[in-house]
Amino acid sequence: MKATRWLPAVAPLCLVFLIGADRAPAQTNVAAAERQSRAWLDAFNGTNRAVFLRFLEAEYPSRDKADDALHFRDLTGGLDFRKSLASTPTRFSGLVQERDSDQFLRFDLEVENTEPHHITRLDFEQAARPPEFAIPRLPEAEFVPALRAKLEKDAAAGRFSGAVFVTRNGKAILAGAYGLADREKAIPNKLNTRFRIGSMNKMFTATTTLQLVQAGRMQLEDHVGKYIPDYPNKDIADKVTIHHLLTHTGGTGEIFGPQFAAHRKELKTLQDYVNLFGARGPLFEPGSEFRYSNYGMVLLGVIIENATGGSYYDYVRDHIYQPAGMERTGSLAEDEEVPDRAIGYTWRDGTWKPNTDTLPYRGTSAGGGYSTVEDLVNFASALKATKLLNPHYTDLLTTGKVEMPMEGAKYAYGFEETIADGVRYFGHGGGAPGVSGGLRIYPESGYVFVVLSNIDAGANRISQFIRNRLPVTGNR
Repeated sequence: MKATRWLPAVAPLCLVFLIGADRAPAQTNVAAAERQSRAWLDAFNGTNRAVFLRFLEAEYPSRDKADDALHFRDLTGGLDFRKSLASTPTRFSGLVQERDSDQFLRFDLEVENTEPHHITRLDFEQAARPPEFAIPRLPEAEFVPALRAKLEKDAAAGRFSGAVFVTRNGKAILAGAYGLADREKAIPNKLNTRFRIGSMNKMFTATTTLQLVQAGRMQLEDHVGKYIPDYPNKDIADKVTIHHLLTHTGGTGEIFGPQFAAHRKELKTLQDYVNLFGARGPLFEPGSEFRYSNYGMVLLGVIIENATGGSYYDYVRDHIYQPAGMERTGSLAEDEEVPDRAIGYTWRDGTWKPNTDTLPYRGTSAGGGYSTVEDLVNFASALKATKLLNPHYTDLLTTGKVEMPMEGAKYAYGFEETIADGVRYFGHGGGAPGVSGGLRIYPESGYVFVVLSNIDAGANRISQFIRNRLPVTGNR
């Protein structure tokens, strides 16, 4: 069983193929690892399925893994070599670009050090786009039709299923829905379809926390133990602060893994997560490093409940959703009927399957709820108009504080702030099996975009396409 992962949509993609290869003709001036890299890439990009399968079966006969490789080819449209990074006789590293997206991948290939130099390892990992391959931004009159064409192409190829909404200064410039919300019943996605949003719930939890700080009902320097006095682990209770939880610097660890899988349907309240994971100590000295922690955001939900004396879900509904006009957003349990809630589909065993057996009993303060593209634009508008927080706390909420692994990115309070090519934007993504989404707010140009999808990583490449081409101030 796959564990649900409420992670940012920008989290690194890592695909690993341990494969063999037909022998390429000897090239005395090319090292074996580079020669095998070329051979693999040629086979991967070929249109003949049987040829590619024979290529893989030389040292990797599992049909399931071969089908995953073929799915990767369908997803990317193939890979074009762009740049060498390192080369030895047994290892070759370089950059490739997906043919049907802006995404660059770093690959590392290793071969045996003796003839016939079988490939022993081939890893792919998401990489930043090198400056020499920068994509020019488009004026709005060109951007909109370019994005629409991209959406139609990816939807037709099965690479995107979901909804997109782009606005400037509150005015819609593009809105559309693609693919199926329910494949068995052939129900199409619509703009008001409720998609599960993964980690995007963290924005609501953080905004709620800052509301309580603004109101003087808690302080960022307060420790966990002040609000959960019976917390099982003393180090977490006495050393981890609200600030640490908001910035993933508390060392509070993850919730996904064997324990979650074993108790998935039993974890019905936020306190249930504390009962299961609360005895653990911090993974590192609180405040010393950034390490993404869904459990830390669950703790914030418990703290909000104890500070307000009520349900986290009710408080967020009353203080975030209602004032922002988010009428179709929530976290009702999976066994409750929710009209227009899309089914998520994850790639497994060579086909798309419902993600039902990965879902928690109910979304939490860390993620797992549902929303619509229209509701999320309303959230962005309310935030920008300081309807949820005053200007000082809105700025505090969305300004980066801790360096993240991605270049130009910092984690704020439940938001990610990025400065790329001199353009600042903030928001948050969400991803899990059959779940993908992202909200990005551009305060200088007035643009906001939301992409939600009900297939694995379906929103990621569309979001990237938008980020790379969206006009900047004065270029509309």
